[in-house]
Amino acid sequence: MNKLANKVAVVTGASKGIGAQTAKGLAAEGASVVVNYSSSKEGADKVVAEIKSKGGKAIAIQGDVSRAADITRLFAETKKAFGSLDILVNNAGIYKFSTLEEITEEEFHRQFNTNVLGLLLTTQEAVKNFGANGGSVINIGSAATRLTPAGSSVYSATKAAVDAISGVLAKELGPKKIRVNSLNPGIVETEGTHTAGFIGSDFEKQLASQSPLGRIGQPEDISSVAVFLASDDSRWLTGEMVTVSGGVH
Repeated sequence: MNKLANKVAVVTGASKGIGAQTAKGLAAEGASVVVNYSSSKEGADKVVAEIKSKGGKAIAIQGDVSRAADITRLFAETKKAFGSLDILVNNAGIYKFSTLEEITEEEFHRQFNTNVLGLLLTTQEAVKNFGANGGSVINIGSAATRLTPAGSSVYSATKAAVDAISGVLAKELGPKKIRVNSLNPGIVETEGTHTAGFIGSDFEKQLASQSPLGRIGQPEDISSVAVFLASDDSRWLTGEMVTVSGGVH
C-alpha cells in the first residue's frame, strides 16, 4: 500500500479509461495524484472524489497537452498544491482509424499534436520539476505499433513516435536519474473503445481470440503495470517498450 508514499504524480488524460484507473492505482500506493483533463471536468472530479473517499490525495487540473501555455499552468498548479514531482504518466491521447483515402491533413495534425507534441511538451515541463532523486516518466504507447491494424496508419505512426521518443529521452534524462519507459497496451475496454465501436465488434472478437488468455484488456491490467514502472521495483528499467496485450503480437 505504500510503494509510492510521499511521491507526487501527474497523469494526463486521467478523466476516464486507462488514465483514470492509473491515477487510482498510483493513489492506492500512496502517491498524491494530479488528475489532468482536457474537457471532461465531471469525469476528473469523479476520479478525485473516489481517490479521496479511500483516504488518498488528489486534485483535478484542466489542461490541453497540445498547448504549451496549458502545460506550464498544469505544472505550476501541481507545484503549488504538492510542491514537487516524482512521476509523470503521459496518457493523454486521441485516435481515429481512417483508410489511406480518408486521411486528411487536419486529422494528421490533430493526432500528432496531442499524441506526440503533447507528450514532448509535457515531459519538457515536467523535467523542470523533478527533484535531485529523479523520477519516472511513463509514456502510454500502443501495441498497434506491432499489430499495425488496417486503417491505423496515422494513429500507429504517433505511437511509433512515442516508442522512439521513450528510447531517446531515456538516454537524455538518465544522468538526471529520470527513467523513461513506454507502456504499450493492446485493446482495452474503456469508454473510448466503446464510443469507437470496437467493443462487441468483429475486431474485438478477433483480438480476443488471438490472445492466449482469451479476452481483451481491462484498465486495471494496464494500471498495475504503470504502478510497477512508477515504483522503485522497476529501478533498473529505462528505455524499455513494455507491451501489455494479453499475448497478442
